[in-house]
Amino acid sequence: MPLPDFGLGSWPARRARISPDRTALVEHDRSLTYAALAARVERLAGALTRLGVRPGDRVAYLGVNAISVFETLFATARCGAIFVPLNYRLSGTEIRYMLDDSGASVLVHSPDTEALVADPLPESVRHVLRTDGAFETEIAEAGPSPETEVRLEDPCLLLYTSGTTGRPKAAVLTHGNLTWNTVNQLAHLDVLGTDKALCIAPLFHCVGLGQITLPTLFKGGSVEPVAKFDPGTILARIGEAGITSFSAVPTMLEMMCRHESWDRTDLSSLTCVLYGGSPVAERVARAWLDRGVQLLQGYGMTEASPGVSMATHEGTPAHPVAAGVPHFFTDVAALGPDLTPQPLGGTPAELLVRGPNVFGGYWNRQAESAASFVDGGWFRTGDVVRVDEDGWAHVVDRVKDMIISGGENVYPAEIEAVAARLDEVDACAVVGVPDERWGEVGAAFVVPRPGARLDAAAFRAHLEQHLARYKIPKHVQFTEALPRNATGKIRRVELRALAAETFSNGPA
Repeated sequence: MPLPDFGLGSWPARRARISPDRTALVEHDRSLTYAALAARVERLAGALTRLGVRPGDRVAYLGVNAISVFETLFATARCGAIFVPLNYRLSGTEIRYMLDDSGASVLVHSPDTEALVADPLPESVRHVLRTDGAFETEIAEAGPSPETEVRLEDPCLLLYTSGTTGRPKAAVLTHGNLTWNTVNQLAHLDVLGTDKALCIAPLFHCVGLGQITLPTLFKGGSVEPVAKFDPGTILARIGEAGITSFSAVPTMLEMMCRHESWDRTDLSSLTCVLYGGSPVAERVARAWLDRGVQLLQGYGMTEASPGVSMATHEGTPAHPVAAGVPHFFTDVAALGPDLTPQPLGGTPAELLVRGPNVFGGYWNRQAESAASFVDGGWFRTGDVVRVDEDGWAHVVDRVKDMIISGGENVYPAEIEAVAARLDEVDACAVVGVPDERWGEVGAAFVVPRPGARLDAAAFRAHLEQHLARYKIPKHVQFTEALPRNATGKIRRVELRALAAETFSNGPA
């Protein structure tokens, strides 16, 4: 007897049978109940089947957060095909690379991305559906989708990594990966069927999809996708709609608590705000906590769908910027010197993770996939982590970002966290640069706050109050902004190149 289908493709229909009249998705003045969503997903799945989409085929989506993203995701999964959300902030060349790399046969896109698909597309793309045209026509004219068996181990999603270190590669996430990530979230959080969540992090990113959004839909709450992040608009919407939760990246949280309407915004409806993608400055975390908001850091990565660990409501006040404790169905360990797992402890070490939410490999990258795992299925995260005596984890830095100066390990994230405590500093990034004497030294790129007066001597003096001398960057350069990708992560590849060019002839 076959096992029941618990895959992502079944969620809208199953939820519709449990509570069909609840609101599932909201977008401006439009809303869909679970019953209406299930019906549209069935017809869209039928349309995709009529266009030749078969199990294992890829269907790409290019556009801002919208109801149509969820419809395409669920319909693709209903067909047993693989959904490929694309970053609309990329160039046309980068988009075409991902379409070609994934071999997508159908591209669904919103009107505002027309320019990105104007040039010739890869030969694999046989059908293009614009959401204000052919997309709706196909839904209106199609019949229901034929029954397709979808198993937990079947691939559901290709999520392209941010590409901060080179060309992006796609993590293959299965229905089981996404389902178990949702279970982990629900074991950690009290998500209710009455919740009203905003989806403000982009849906081509693991934070936007895996944190809050899918767990809320799983429980029968409503999700409101936000097309464009604007801090004032988001703050106003929280009070207007009685928003209970959302997930975000740290730059969004900082922009909101700096907004002129922050102090007068009613945040009383919020029961939980999750953030991830990168660490947040303690002053930002405190700003939210001081308003009575349950702010929780979730640590994870695309390859873990994305959750590995999360803070708890009870422990956050004492650990405002810690990454919390492991999710319920996730195992963690430290990479030992012989490439075998060892217990995590207070000494920083590369984190290993294993569990049903962890992916099996990258799309068409067998060698890279094999190199990412050690000792029977432990995934090498590339993140350096230390664990306090109470079991709370702190992400120290990326292994590849660590600087070895005079034989000492220097972690840029530690320096950046101390720099963020200085009121005059808006942002800071530290990278390594070759040095004849020490082998490698730090180069700090500092963005001063508007109107602040800060020089290199004062900046270094602040660091010296909190850090060992060997950790103090040799070079300091002030800049108007740091290069970032679509999710707010600093593009360190560009900074390393700039540092090598700028500081090759001596100190700043």
